[in-house]
Parts: sequence; C-alpha cells; structure tokens
Amino acid sequence: MKRVSKTRTIVITALLAAISSVLMYLNFALPFAPAYLKIDFSDFPALLASFSLNPVCGMVVCLIKNLISLPASNTQFVGEISNFILSSTFVMTAGFIYRRHKSKKSALVGCLVGAFAMSVMAVFSNYFVVYPAYVRLMFGGSEAPLIGMSSALIPWIDSILKVVLVFNFPFTLLKGIINALITFAVYKRISPIIKGNK
Repeated sequence: MKRVSKTRTIVITALLAAISSVLMYLNFALPFAPAYLKIDFSDFPALLASFSLNPVCGMVVCLIKNLISLPASNTQFVGEISNFILSSTFVMTAGFIYRRHKSKKSALVGCLVGAFAMSVMAVFSNYFVVYPAYVRLMFGGSEAPLIGMSSALIPWIDSILKVVLVFNFPFTLLKGIINALITFAVYKRISPIIKGNK
C-alpha cells in the first residue's frame, strides 16, 4: 500500500478540517430533543482522516474545526470545548480499532465502539464539566433554565443527571451513527484519492 507523504498528510488534514468546519455550521435540531442539541455532519471528515491517514490526524481535524468556530461562538467557548472532547473520543477510538486490522468489519466495529465511547463521554463531560460551565457562565448559577428546556419535552426530567442520561447519551449516539454511515458511504471512493493512489 502506498504510504502517504508527510506533506500530503498535512495538506489533506487541512483540507478535511476546512470541510469539517463548514459542515459544523450546517446543523439542525431534532423535534424530540432540546434545541441546543444539534445534529451536524462535521465528524465524518475527521473519521476519513482517522481511517485514511491516522487517528492523530482525525483529532487534529476536530481541533481545527473548533478553533475556526471560536470567533462565532455563542456558548462562551464551552460548546467548542465539548465538541472537541466528544469528536476526538469518537474518531480516535474508531481510528485505533481500524488500524489494528484494516478491514470493512473493523471499520464498522471501530465506528460503533467509537460512537458508544463518545456517548459515554458525553454523559461524564456534560454532567461534570459542560453543564456546570453553562450554568455558571450563561444562566447565572441556576440550573432551572437548562432543566426547563428538557422538562418542556419530558415533564419528569428534573435534574441535570436525567438530562444527560435521557437526552445527551442517545442523541450523541445517534449523531455518531449518522456520521459513521456517511463515512461508510464515501470512504471507498475517497480513500484512494486521499492516499494518492488515483
């Protein structure tokens, strides 16, 4: 298999990061989740980098897309930090599993395990870091507005823990699976171009 040169790796990583940055802005909410949880497709270029180049390149794509979005942040940078943590967990996990045995099956296993790992990370990072930061920086120390957005959809949600378990975990898992499916749909065609085999 043709080895990707260092220069090509840098160029392709930068290109995928640019695509990922654009896709990050093309997001949408779902009717069964709080409006601040949005689906976007920005992880699939990072997955392409992780599979075609290496997991570190995938993580770099995640970093660059969030750095680019910082000037337009409306979350006091908390959302970008959260996105980087979760996306990196996803693409690094998937990439390392794929690199152990490069096959369609291992790529699928990597994506599924990566999506699950990202969802578990979403529970811990949101409960211990992200939501406390939102509460302090954006809601004046009160959890009520954050819980209220969730309880408007499911009345028995009355705590941050219930928010992360009922909404963040399944939402993040769904987002990971969607990005994985897109990656599977285009990877076979794009991989040879990334690696310079075409």
